[in-house]
Amino acid sequence: MAKRITIDPITRIEGHLRIDCEIDNGKVINAWSSGQMWRGIEIILQGRDPRDAPTYTQRICGVCTTVHALASVRAIENALKLEVPLNAQYIRNLIIAAHAVHDHIVHFYILSALDWVDITSALKADPRKTAQLAESLSSWHRNHVQEFKAVQDKLKAVVDSGQLGIFANGYWGHPAMKLPPEVNLLAATHYLQALEYQRKANMIVSILGSKTPHVATLVPGGVSCAVNPESPAALNTERLFYIKSIIDDLGDFVRQVYLVDVCAVGALYADWTKYGAGVTNYLSVPELPMDTKGTVFRLPGGYIKNGDLKTFTPITSYQDDFFREGVKESIKHSWYEGEWTKHPWDETTQPRYTGFQDKGKYSWVKSPCFYDQPAQVGPLANVLCMYAAGHAPTRKYVEQALGLVSKLAGTQVGPEALHSTIGRHAARAIRCAVFMDELQVQWQALVDNIAKGDLAVCTPYPIRPGESRGFGFHEAPRGVLSHWIVIDSNRIKNYQAVVPSTWNACPRNHHDAPGPYEASLVGNPVADPERPLEVLRTVHSFDPCLACAIHLHDPRGRVLTQVRAL
Repeated sequence: MAKRITIDPITRIEGHLRIDCEIDNGKVINAWSSGQMWRGIEIILQGRDPRDAPTYTQRICGVCTTVHALASVRAIENALKLEVPLNAQYIRNLIIAAHAVHDHIVHFYILSALDWVDITSALKADPRKTAQLAESLSSWHRNHVQEFKAVQDKLKAVVDSGQLGIFANGYWGHPAMKLPPEVNLLAATHYLQALEYQRKANMIVSILGSKTPHVATLVPGGVSCAVNPESPAALNTERLFYIKSIIDDLGDFVRQVYLVDVCAVGALYADWTKYGAGVTNYLSVPELPMDTKGTVFRLPGGYIKNGDLKTFTPITSYQDDFFREGVKESIKHSWYEGEWTKHPWDETTQPRYTGFQDKGKYSWVKSPCFYDQPAQVGPLANVLCMYAAGHAPTRKYVEQALGLVSKLAGTQVGPEALHSTIGRHAARAIRCAVFMDELQVQWQALVDNIAKGDLAVCTPYPIRPGESRGFGFHEAPRGVLSHWIVIDSNRIKNYQAVVPSTWNACPRNHHDAPGPYEASLVGNPVADPERPLEVLRTVHSFDPCLACAIHLHDPRGRVLTQVRAL
């Protein structure tokens, strides 16, 4: 007889996600993904000046702030047909790449590694053997016995204190944990090092965005940070070369530690290439524009149907009809009034809570579809689309990663292994390495353009009568993010954000087809329903951000707080 389990909330993510599973004979046979809070940003924005939107939409989430600012300014620019100066594009691209590197490092080490790494097992490791293993994998300068011994001593002191802190509530000793003690110590050491390097990546965002989270320099038409090589009050030569020093330092960690660790874990958990594929319609969008109109990009995007790379259809510009016409959202199983399926420009946002209904409405998350089909978004979709498009850096890192996995696993592993739970981690590490290369490219492009005497950073904002519709997309760390805006008489008439976790965490759609989380869980092993580690592994591999997909709800209808907006 099937056993029903509910995990609420899923931890080590942003926001409140509930997962229900039916388990029979040690496997998941059915699943429901439910967002437990409601996002009201769309209603808050109605009637406001469009230039307010980037500031408000960044408050959707305390983590995914930069990405919402970017998608928002692109939506406004699209509606008003604004071109963006080259300096502004390059500065935005540096922010995008640095934020992606920061996010991907945090996701693997801080949010997901403890699904695979047994911290208490690391206490049994021989630091000398760990050092030998680490040196056989990469030339990372901090892979030495003294560092591993110091981390092991630190872990022992934490365990002996009985206050595990960041390592509390892990499934230590779970039968699904199978890394050797030396690998666990290696990963635990790199976990602590990752805390340092994610901070360095975020420093680039802080310098160019004026602060983080909630950057202040992304505005419709460009950026608000002045460029002047000689001025101490602007983005000058000294700051540019400080950014370059951070980029150089980050590169070694990403290529010699993060990418290698993911490959090692993937090889030792090779059985997890059989689980978690789920929806294999993959959607991504092009990123890092290199012209003022958004028609030339460093990174390609597109759509793959049913996992077949030969079906790849490119998305080529910010005016792309294929993308614009393909996106719709359904609320048949979402807590909103009605059962419609509509294009974002035509949607309404009228909350209607009914309680959790297995066959009815059970989530605040809407159900996006691309040409009437659910789609998976995220680094896996992005890497597969770039690979299918023949993007040389992506192909290089895919082949490098699969080569190392094959060597460690003792068997040939091909790109098909990426359609899996562990494959999503590999794709994220590959994408991180691609973005490290792009940080160098974008920095050089900015410096070269400034050297030509071009200091422009923003196009003036126009005031136009009548109605304008626009959309802005961004290949965010968690996948395709798009903002859709209707401007009427210089005020926001309608606003919708279709975010990565809406695509992936959505409930069943208007055809009752399961969303990517739900589909990916079916067939997953669960050794102990009381400790459903395997469910967390697959869900965490998507890097959920439910604050983006939903926001805030009080079922008793109370006013929680009031804020006066000037």
